[in-house]
Amino acid sequence: MILAFDTLLFLEKFILIVVVILAALGIALYTTFAERKVAGIIQDRRGPNRAGPFGLLQPLADGIKMIMKEEIIPLTSNKWLFILGPNLAMITAMMTSAVIPWGNKVELFGRVIDLQIADINIGVLYIFGVVSMGVYGIMIGGWASNNKFSLLAAIRGASQIISYELAMGLSLIALLMYTGSLSMKTIVEQQMSTGVWNFFVQPLGFLLFIVCAFAECNRTPFDLPEAENELNFGYHQEYSSMKLGFYLFAEYINMIISSAVMATLYFGGYDIPFVNEAALSASWGVNIVAVLGTLTLLAKIVFFLFVFMWVRWTIPRFRYDQLMDLGWKKMIPLALINMLITGAVILWLNK
Repeated sequence: MILAFDTLLFLEKFILIVVVILAALGIALYTTFAERKVAGIIQDRRGPNRAGPFGLLQPLADGIKMIMKEEIIPLTSNKWLFILGPNLAMITAMMTSAVIPWGNKVELFGRVIDLQIADINIGVLYIFGVVSMGVYGIMIGGWASNNKFSLLAAIRGASQIISYELAMGLSLIALLMYTGSLSMKTIVEQQMSTGVWNFFVQPLGFLLFIVCAFAECNRTPFDLPEAENELNFGYHQEYSSMKLGFYLFAEYINMIISSAVMATLYFGGYDIPFVNEAALSASWGVNIVAVLGTLTLLAKIVFFLFVFMWVRWTIPRFRYDQLMDLGWKKMIPLALINMLITGAVILWLNK
């Protein structure tokens, strides 16, 4: 019986992993299309509209074009590391999805299935640990190319990510002091039970977190590692075909996961606004409410993705000295102040 249970649990988790990976890849594919459409609207033009109805087949056309391009590995590059770089960036981007609760529990075939790949009690630390590994994908790719512009861009990217990870971690400490848990599932359940999203408790912490998320994802106005006017094409200048595709996909998947993390930590995750899920489950059924919760989480993710795109086509790029000044002299002190205020309020309330 124990062996059979373990086998079924393994199959459940395996199917969930496949679904999450395919969904992330599909969303990332059409996020490129959505970004070009949003850019077209903001810049008063049409955007892609030729491939298929309303241009909906444009991402497939771009994907086929990317696959059909010639694979080029520079003769003077370190070939093994040149291949490892984009693969590492892609793998680390996908691994962060493991601890995100994508919905509440569902009942299928007499079993209760949790819509979370791994409910570990240090989920927040796991995300930070995996995200920090993404630096190696950028650094290895830039160094292995044996191109000075790629190397400079990789150094920029590594220093930028490390700098803003500090502010991001400090901004989350205040939230963790309030929730008292590192489990993503527990944080969502706390917000559902109290009826108050953490955004209303930690507005400054959220603001710091989303700014750091822009820097972590190398998005405008923090896309200095890909500043074409200074460093040509950036750290992936020498890459082509699907190796380049992996770097580009990793950026969009990081955007999706960052949006999911923000929605989970600060906006209730799969919590449906102004709805009592327990009462709704009693009348509509657990499975229907779980599906509605998952759709709610996806809607929150789509909203944050739109914010990423909106900012990209609105705010100009920083200079590199401005970027580092903001990270070290503004973001980190603000995160420390937010942490101290949160600690003081918690002590005062617990007297």
